[in-house]
Amino acid sequence: MNVFYEEAGTFKVGAILADNNTSLQIEALHGKRSKIKATSVLFRFDAPPLSEFMNHVQKIADELDPDFLWECCIQDTEFASDTLAADYFGHTPNPVEAAATLLLLQSAPMYFYKKGHGHYKAAPPDALKAALAGQEKKRLQAAQQACYVEQLNQFVLPEEFEPRIPNLLYKPDKNSIEWKALEAVCTEKKLTVVKLMEKCGAIPSSHDYHFNQFVWEYFPEGIGFGEFEPHQVANDFSGLPVADVVAFSIDDASTTEIDDAFSVTPLAFGSFRIGIHIAAPALGIDPESTLDKAASSRLSTVYLPGNKITMLPDVTINHFTLAENRLCPVLSLYLDVADDFTVKSTESRIEKIKIAANLRHNSLEQHFNETTLSKGDFEHTFNKELSLLWKFSCKMESQRGKTSDTNNDKIDYSFEIKNDHIAISERRRGSPIDKVVSELMIYVNTEWGKQLTDAGITGIFRSQANGKVKMSTSPAPHQGLGVSQYAWSSSPMRRYVDLINQRQLIAMLRAEPPHYTKESTSLLIAMRDFETAYGIYSEFQRAMERYWCLRWLLQENIQTINAQVIKENLVKFDHIPFVTRVPSLPEMAPGTYVKLKLSQVDLLERSVHSEFLQKQDT
Repeated sequence: MNVFYEEAGTFKVGAILADNNTSLQIEALHGKRSKIKATSVLFRFDAPPLSEFMNHVQKIADELDPDFLWECCIQDTEFASDTLAADYFGHTPNPVEAAATLLLLQSAPMYFYKKGHGHYKAAPPDALKAALAGQEKKRLQAAQQACYVEQLNQFVLPEEFEPRIPNLLYKPDKNSIEWKALEAVCTEKKLTVVKLMEKCGAIPSSHDYHFNQFVWEYFPEGIGFGEFEPHQVANDFSGLPVADVVAFSIDDASTTEIDDAFSVTPLAFGSFRIGIHIAAPALGIDPESTLDKAASSRLSTVYLPGNKITMLPDVTINHFTLAENRLCPVLSLYLDVADDFTVKSTESRIEKIKIAANLRHNSLEQHFNETTLSKGDFEHTFNKELSLLWKFSCKMESQRGKTSDTNNDKIDYSFEIKNDHIAISERRRGSPIDKVVSELMIYVNTEWGKQLTDAGITGIFRSQANGKVKMSTSPAPHQGLGVSQYAWSSSPMRRYVDLINQRQLIAMLRAEPPHYTKESTSLLIAMRDFETAYGIYSEFQRAMERYWCLRWLLQENIQTINAQVIKENLVKFDHIPFVTRVPSLPEMAPGTYVKLKLSQVDLLERSVHSEFLQKQDT
């Protein structure tokens, strides 16, 4: 005697070796013996032979039509499988027919819901219709996916992929058939999705791929500002007093957000007055206004070689930037300085100043540099002013205890990109231009931080202790700069924190209640979000500098290059800000110079294969 039974949702057959009423000892066709519960047995049979039984069952099951069987069922009523089999075959079903019916019912869950041991219920018409539609959808999707795979294998981008390219590259839906097709081909061809998309022509520009990825993630609504009402920037601030000074700015040639300028006015007995003038967009951007919300969502200007994403729209920047031959609203800090370059007193004002000139690094440095200063004089329209500012800056650097600061030995790099041609230039940090600008900015940010503190007005401060920099609404020493407190206030067109501090300074100078208190939610949120955004933007800038360094290597056809070992197998290339690992580099002391062979520049991965050639003399 044999049994047809169900185990773990699967139908099986076996020969009975022993019947213990509640359990049976059986032997499967392949000889394996096992113990089963009597309740799992659906029926017993003698014929056909055990070795032929399931072949006969499958043959009949393949002939059964689930649609017809479903139509034979009474809706909303549970039925036994042998009852349905009897109705279908027109007689009491034999073991093969009974098993075939069970096999069909079990394999058609869309048509029949299992309700118990050998019992089922027909699916409601609406549920069946939906299930069949879903099945057909899956079939069509599978066919479509197979078509995509075929095209991708030939490096042809399916037409349907075109509008989905950004999503597939930057934020894929991994359940979509497009992504599954990409994954299948990538696995077969051992490619990344980005490389496959490139081969299919979906990434015509490696630069745009990186830039758009950043914009996609951090500027989901785009980098434009839309239209802002004219009244938001139309104020000419005619009520402000005009300062009787000659002011000039010092910036890189590409700078459009000119937010600081300087003036030097002679006083009696060899003393003089230094004016540090900061652009004042806070005078025209109301808190919580549309423009303010746009700035607070960006928090900072994003810089990258050859491009930038500004915190403020161009129309606003053009209104407040300290452009030459214009009368501009500013917050000014005046320092009365003795002939020994000691600051005797300070005064802050809200006013307008006439910008006489916008001096640019590339042309100014020809006249104002260490060599010309060592000679005692140099030819320039502002030679007297620059000489005094230089001597004052040296005094301030000394007072901060930073005269021997190793940061002054570092190299800064500038990228100039015109028509995809890259020029990378080096400037040693700590040049007279750098020192004058940085010392005056440190002074104004330190002094205005002190004035806010003394007035009991909340500001956002940067501090450093044990090498760790943090932002806080409480003043604290900045060890790296050697100052008692430091509040970013000198770049209100480029950093939202500076704009906030400028509003607080304006309130202080006007003796008005400050907009922000220490518990202001908007201030705390801006401070928290700024640190995150600033880190993200800085990392993006470094990544794009790395990209343009690779473009420069290709442009100049650089096949070998000198590099300096930083540590282990990490090196920095000469003359460009590019750091990479060299797996073949033997053990070398940090600072050692080596010669490398370059190959396999990958602009999408922003990588290059570097191979050690030889050690170089220092």
